[in-house]
Amino acid sequence: MFKTIIVDDQPFCIEILQDIIEINVPEIEIVAVCHSGKEGIKQILKHEPDLVILDVEMPEMNGFEMLKQVKDCHFELIFTTSFDKYSIQAIRHSALDFLLKPVVTKELKDAIERLERNHTKNITKKFNALFQRLNETKKVTDQIAVPTSDGLLFILTTEIIHCESDSNYTTLYLISKEKVVITKTLKDVESILEGNTFFRIHHSHLINVKHIKKYLRGNPGHVVLKNGTTVPIARNRKGKFLEQFVHF
Repeated sequence: MFKTIIVDDQPFCIEILQDIIEINVPEIEIVAVCHSGKEGIKQILKHEPDLVILDVEMPEMNGFEMLKQVKDCHFELIFTTSFDKYSIQAIRHSALDFLLKPVVTKELKDAIERLERNHTKNITKKFNALFQRLNETKKVTDQIAVPTSDGLLFILTTEIIHCESDSNYTTLYLISKEKVVITKTLKDVESILEGNTFFRIHHSHLINVKHIKKYLRGNPGHVVLKNGTTVPIARNRKGKFLEQFVHF
C-alpha cells in the first residue's frame, strides 16, 4: 500500500485521479490532496508519504520548484504533465516515471506496478539526476523582452494568450487585452517560448494551452480561448492536439 499525496492545481485533474484510484488502484491510499506546490510541501512534511503524484505545470511554484524545497525526498514520485518536451526530457533522463494528461487507468496501474517492482531502489540517485538535468537543460523562459521605440518591453510568458503570424511580424495578445506587434516570425517566437505551455495549433497561430476555454468539433475544428478569440486548428495538427489536450 502506497501512502500517497496528490499535488495538482487543476481540480478536474484531481477528481479524475481520485476516481481512477478509488475504483481501480487499491494499492494507493490517498492521505492528502493539494492544489499548490506550497501546500504540497506542508503535507509532505506532515504525512511523510510513500508516493507523491505531482503535476509539473503549476502557477507560482511548479512541480520541479516544489521538489527543490523539500529537503529530504525519500518518497516515490510520479509526475503528471501535459505535452511539454522540456519536462519530459528531464524526467526521462532521471529514470523517474510520468503520466501524460489526461491520465488513464491502464497507464497509472502500469506505473504502480513498476514502483512495486523497484520500490526504494536508487530514489536519491533519481532525484539527484533530475536536479542535475534541470540545471543543465535550457530553463523555461519566464518572460521575454521585445524591442520598442524607446527600449525593451518585458512580458511574462504566462500573460501571453496567443500569438498570430503576419508574414515577418507576430502579434502577441495579452491578458491585459494589449496587442504587441514584434518583428519576428512565428517560428522565431515558437523557438523562444519552447519549454513553456505553448502549442503551434496552426501555421499562423501559437496558443498558450493554459488559456484554452473550449474545443469546437468540426472539419478541422477550432478552439475558443479565454479572451473570446476563436482559433482554427490546422488539419495536420488536429491529431496531436486531440491526443494531448482534449479530455474525451
